[in-house]
Amino acid sequence: MGIENDIAGDWHAALAALAWQVDLGLSDISAESPLNRYELPEPIKAPAPKPVIAAPKVTQPPPELEAPNPDAAIFEARAAANHCETLEALREALAAFEHCELKRGARNLVFADGNPKARVLILGEAPGVEEDREGRPFVGRAGQLLDRMFAAIGLARTSPDPETALYITNTLPWRPPQNRDPSLAEIAMMRPFVERHIALVNPDVIVLVGNTPLQTMLNTKGILRLRGIWTEALGKPVLPMTHPAYLLRNPAAKREAWADLLSLQAKLRG
Repeated sequence: MGIENDIAGDWHAALAALAWQVDLGLSDISAESPLNRYELPEPIKAPAPKPVIAAPKVTQPPPELEAPNPDAAIFEARAAANHCETLEALREALAAFEHCELKRGARNLVFADGNPKARVLILGEAPGVEEDREGRPFVGRAGQLLDRMFAAIGLARTSPDPETALYITNTLPWRPPQNRDPSLAEIAMMRPFVERHIALVNPDVIVLVGNTPLQTMLNTKGILRLRGIWTEALGKPVLPMTHPAYLLRNPAAKREAWADLLSLQAKLRG
């Protein structure tokens, strides 16, 4: 009962104090900060719209470029080569052949040099920098050594006599970039032109100089193992020999090259 009386007394006392303030003219309850009734309320800002995230576009992958068909390129090479009845026609067919990428980066088509009636046909690898510049095979340092080597047994590319002449061509008519080795696909693509070239010249003897012609004519490698060993290709006697560029790097191998030259000389005399 005492607590209830205290609460009731406080309530009546507070009401009396409020009435007394009203009598004094108080109309509003004071706050901690002054209130300006003439101030306009701040407009309520609408919430910013959420950014619309566009769905990722589904892009179609670019169409894959169709890889050239190596079998089709070889078929076209063989068809073009077999239609050639002269060396000039063969040269034109090679110049018109568009399936070998080496053609794009080469300066010149390196076709052949020497006497086409020669008994000896030399088949090299591919043109180098000097050959690409001049458009003739074996004109650099290696070519100069080749000329001296065959001159030692009485043969020269400048000879008008078929008995003492040379005819020189390469497996590939265009220089590979950075003088790299030709790929097997490039060798296979050019083989029909090489075969037709040999058929049109019809030499008595073929000399394979280096690994690339060895791969082209005999489908094998290992020129250091097979050099000096007579074999046969396209119905012709074939003699593998080391490339003059190898002899420039390894002068001691010139003795074996001289033995191969004497073997060639004996074959021609026999």
